[in-house]
Amino acid sequence: MTTSENIQDASSRDTTEGRVYTVTGGDWDTVLEDAIHDERIVINLGPQHPSTHGVLRLVLELEGESVTQARSVIGYLHTGIEKNCEYRTWTQGVTFVTRMDYLAPLSNEAAYCLAVEKLLGIEAPRRAQVIRVLLLEINRISSHLVALATGGMELGSLTAMTSGFREREEALHVLEFITGLRMNHAFIRPGGVAQDLPDGYEVKVKEFLQTMNKRLPDYDKLLTGQPIWRNRLKDVGYLPVDACLALGVTGPILRSAGLPWDLRKTEPYLGYEEYDFEVPTSNDADSFARYLLRVEEIHQSLRIISQALKKLEPGPVMVEDQKVAWPAKLTIGPDGMGNSLEHVRKIMGQSMESLIHHFKLVTEGFHVPAGQVYVPVESPRGELGYHLVSDGGTRPLRVHVREPSFVNLQSMPAMSEGGQVADVIAAVASIDPVMGGCDR
Repeated sequence: MTTSENIQDASSRDTTEGRVYTVTGGDWDTVLEDAIHDERIVINLGPQHPSTHGVLRLVLELEGESVTQARSVIGYLHTGIEKNCEYRTWTQGVTFVTRMDYLAPLSNEAAYCLAVEKLLGIEAPRRAQVIRVLLLEINRISSHLVALATGGMELGSLTAMTSGFREREEALHVLEFITGLRMNHAFIRPGGVAQDLPDGYEVKVKEFLQTMNKRLPDYDKLLTGQPIWRNRLKDVGYLPVDACLALGVTGPILRSAGLPWDLRKTEPYLGYEEYDFEVPTSNDADSFARYLLRVEEIHQSLRIISQALKKLEPGPVMVEDQKVAWPAKLTIGPDGMGNSLEHVRKIMGQSMESLIHHFKLVTEGFHVPAGQVYVPVESPRGELGYHLVSDGGTRPLRVHVREPSFVNLQSMPAMSEGGQVADVIAAVASIDPVMGGCDR
């Protein structure tokens, strides 16, 4: 095949094995037209591939082992969550958004609920805010551990993978103990959290802190000083600070380029200004710097969790306003359903008004004043922002998310072009995209 005309014509040729047809289409057409006159080939990496961080498809144009052009093709995990939220009550929206970035579900819940609360003009009680911080930081640790584990797997370090997922299990056990679920918790609700912390939470969290502080130094022994690991990541996926700003990149990628931009410090929310922690940065702007930052951020999250435990004081975990608070008087069972017999007996047997109010609150939801807001939080991957629009009804008029995986993925060609095929894997792993959030 030597001319651009017969690309479209499904040309055929006879071989010893029979007739072979050359068929092209979609993304291939435009790429092949460029590559046709030289010694370049085009390959698909993904969407089902052990090294593309989930269902991400990369179309790579190669000259030998060097990448001359790289493009990401997304949408294989599209769920239409933002549109679905428009057909549910404000409270039900939590169960959708928690499934976007499924490695940081609590970040989505927190950002969404903070935006709803801003529209309502309310603030969650202090105890609820501290519980949110506690959960967010445990979740940040579990997310970073997946980044380390999958990055290790993709670069051939299976011990890093098994260790990372082993530690992540510890984080998920704590989250399950507190919320009832390992992932997609729907625990943070508009006005507070679904229920108070269970008995014995302090022991569980302290055991988790102890385990993590004991095991984290092993990663330095296993990876940080390991020559192969360093060589695979050092000077790979380089993205300086001006490129980060031009592409809108945030999170560990931006901080690895030297800018200490962390919304917990720069635009504090949930009382983060009261916590003592550092924002680690580097000037190396490569994949190795991003690995080091994620390990250090786990250390900083452990510091915040320890401080949050000391800040927990008795008090309500949901706003007093009965028109918003749901399910403040129910306890959540292992099945995720409300099962407080005392409250059910009261509304069923003693107070018709309570029963009617409960029924309307659950089925119709509460009204939110007309307006629009944008509220960002610092997810493990960067700035996660929720733009909510209300027309005064019981459902959102519009929900749009500024998702860091989607924005950060734009940096993949800048990191990869000019490097080797093997370095593309390291660069994508250092971006740590979660395709559920990217495609949503």
